[in-house]
Amino acid sequence: MNRLCRQLAGLASCLLATLAMAGEPCRIAFDMGSSGIRAGQSGHPEIRRADIDYLTPLSAGRGLAETFPPTIAALRDLPASGGFATDCPRLGGGFSAWRIAASEDRRQLASDLAAIRQASGVAVIVIPQRQEGAYGYQGAQQLLGDRLTTSHILDIGGGSLQIAGNSHSFGALFGQKLWHRELCKALRNATELPCQLQPMSRAEVDSARRLLRSRLPGIARDLPQGATMTAISRPVTRGVAPAVANLFNLPAGLSEISPTRLRATVDTVASLSLDDMAERLGSERKHAAYLISDLLLVEGLVETTGGHDLRIAEIDLTNLPGLLADDRGYQWVARHDCYLQRLRKLGIGAYFSDAATCRP
Repeated sequence: MNRLCRQLAGLASCLLATLAMAGEPCRIAFDMGSSGIRAGQSGHPEIRRADIDYLTPLSAGRGLAETFPPTIAALRDLPASGGFATDCPRLGGGFSAWRIAASEDRRQLASDLAAIRQASGVAVIVIPQRQEGAYGYQGAQQLLGDRLTTSHILDIGGGSLQIAGNSHSFGALFGQKLWHRELCKALRNATELPCQLQPMSRAEVDSARRLLRSRLPGIARDLPQGATMTAISRPVTRGVAPAVANLFNLPAGLSEISPTRLRATVDTVASLSLDDMAERLGSERKHAAYLISDLLLVEGLVETTGGHDLRIAEIDLTNLPGLLADDRGYQWVARHDCYLQRLRKLGIGAYFSDAATCRP
């Protein structure tokens, strides 16, 4: 099995093949996040992608309607382009952006999901944050093996973040872009993304830290004391970690970051102009604009979870293996009309209701 995994194109593909060898039924799943869709089939190493920006229209108050044509096209076309089977049940898992849409108007979203199914043949359900956390930690365990030495993983997406563990997880609609947007509004009265936050005064940095603490009260409630984290996503592995290494003249590819070094990096980077920082780090300006907000976010998460060193290990973690193994999700595929009725009534929690109690 290990030899097969090494031969496959990516680690996520290896997980899909593992599911197939374990006897999984034929299934197709769509991981529908804040920046696009990934499609996979059990027993098939190919993963197909379509880039769709869901956050921009949501952030502008326009909802998701303008994203439906490319969404429907992707749900139709990705399986064909990947050579997937035509007779497998198809489950769309809606994550961060779809949770936002459900929280804003769950009845409208239920009607929209009915229309998407009618046009594409795919039953989309909104996956609660807690369930996404379970997908994430299990996937990380398989991908990292013995390299995963912490109790939790930290996965920062564009729209949401999760601190996922085997039995306890925290999640919030507070990912890279949404946190950056909140700082832009609070400190610069700006609505464009990204905005120019730097340079920041000491008072502005302190204000940003207080704002973040006010947004993260659920961590202490949801996570056990002493939780430790491995950061797996690019805002940390390709943004925060290289910035810390640059400031302290450390080799590239840090395996861990201490809270002390993280705080010092925040204070130093905040005082630089955006152009000076981008030049120093060799980053494109459009990407560098997010670094100070990423640093502040990671610093706050480390502090709130107890101030332990943050481990670093980039992996291409998708929700596809979790979706493909989710028997509850595929029960809702067969009872999608009932799911939509419960979405209208219960909101995101409809996922956890009992599909067996649906009327025939």
